[in-house]
Amino acid sequence: MGYIKDGGYMLDSIDLDHIVSIAQEAGSAIMEIYDRDFEIEYKDDSSPLTEADIRSNEIICRRLKESYPDINILSEESSIVDYDTRVGWEYFWMIDPIDGTKEFIKKSGEFTVNIALIDRDRPILGVVYAPLLGDIYKAKRGVGAFKNGQRMPIVTNGSRDDDTLRVVASKSHLNSETQEFIDELSRESKRIELCSKGSSLKLVMVAEGIADIYPRLAPTMEWDTAAADAIVIESGKRSYIYDPNKKEYHETLKYNKRDLLNPWFVVK
Repeated sequence: MGYIKDGGYMLDSIDLDHIVSIAQEAGSAIMEIYDRDFEIEYKDDSSPLTEADIRSNEIICRRLKESYPDINILSEESSIVDYDTRVGWEYFWMIDPIDGTKEFIKKSGEFTVNIALIDRDRPILGVVYAPLLGDIYKAKRGVGAFKNGQRMPIVTNGSRDDDTLRVVASKSHLNSETQEFIDELSRESKRIELCSKGSSLKLVMVAEGIADIYPRLAPTMEWDTAAADAIVIESGKRSYIYDPNKKEYHETLKYNKRDLLNPWFVVK
């Protein structure tokens, strides 16, 4: 267990279910907006932004500050803290108020609320909540990973009676590099079953065991993966940095880098 130097909190004093309740409160506000017409803005990087993103961010940041006033927060929808400041953070919250805003706009239901606690450069607590689906994924270092209260992985290779490799890929970013990776897998496996999914649901599908591998050979930011990565880790899986030129797996994802852009990675 880690000690938060400035706040004096032990990790075991952070109530995981309280973090779930914060995600659910944000999810309720999101669904109020989801069920009506809403305006769409575009940020400098051309990614969409809605009233729901802003409202969810306000709720999560306020609730976390009320409960853990000494723990810093880094959120996609707040001003990004300069690296020279945050490099000194031992622990901090990393938030994506809505992961899968494009899916939210399409009203596909495949969007999530993501809250992670980072220990220096590793996620040690994560909550992923899918408001429309009603699914709650949560994990805490040393405690385990759970979906709707059931320990993950729920499905294991040993419980299957076939040789199918189940691959999950991005619904919005199935590019040529990812397709090439999947084609390579198909030469190594008897049968490939491909599923497309939005948001951080792809990572937790591997954690749950309903998918075997998730290649992400396209850009993502740290807040896109942090909460789900904590769940992946506690389920016994890993997110490996992938070098497509050498076709090699390296160390697992790290967080709070100077550049918050993730390298290409594969969860398996």
